[in-house]
Amino acid sequence: MTYVEGFVVAVPTANKEAYRQHAADAVPLFKEFGVARMVEAWGDDVPDGKVNDLKGAVQAKDDETVVFSWFEYPDKATRDAANEKMMSDPRMQSMGEAMPFDAKRMIIGGFDAIVDDRASGAMGYADGYVVPVPDGNKDAYRALAEKASQVFRDHGATRVVEAWGDDVPDGKVTDYARAVHRQDGETVVFSWVEWPSKVARVAGWEKVMADERMQPDGSEVPFDGKRMIYGGFAPIVEA
Repeated sequence: MTYVEGFVVAVPTANKEAYRQHAADAVPLFKEFGVARMVEAWGDDVPDGKVNDLKGAVQAKDDETVVFSWFEYPDKATRDAANEKMMSDPRMQSMGEAMPFDAKRMIIGGFDAIVDDRASGAMGYADGYVVPVPDGNKDAYRALAEKASQVFRDHGATRVVEAWGDDVPDGKVTDYARAVHRQDGETVVFSWVEWPSKVARVAGWEKVMADERMQPDGSEVPFDGKRMIYGGFAPIVEA
């Protein structure tokens, strides 16, 4: 199943086009290394949270926008080989010298997809999520995610991916663990829902929330929803 390298980064809002161009210029190189799909999605509807949120995850400033992005690989071995190439290729060093954002605040990790469901249609908008899940609840989380995935796709979503933390390092300034206030015995999940457009996303969510399959059934939710961070994003690079 798909292996994901997930990123969250704060980009000066004024640098949007420079960031988009920087990412677009990097596509051929990343594809050469083995990336099957690369998505960069610009924050459009990223709410403040009571406990934590995506802005706080990357210490975003008032004049910055959160970007939610990911690389997709066919498997972890391909991802590991790609990372080795990236670390040794001199072209990556020159790219790093011109990054239009503060890389020290970028959070990054490797995630193994446990749900990857597709429907027909392209992506024009995405909901992105990061959530801590108790290790012992992995199967229960997967089951809940599979159930929700069907509902989302029934109401217009074109793809649902839930990826379980596999290689999620601690950072010096920011990281996924701090982003979701991860506790001992928890794993970080990186996930997203793809929609054809923002209009489809808004209409779809109304139907999802009204769908009886999404109503509580009395069973215990297998994660702490208060620490889940999320937002809506418009893709600026997809290749």
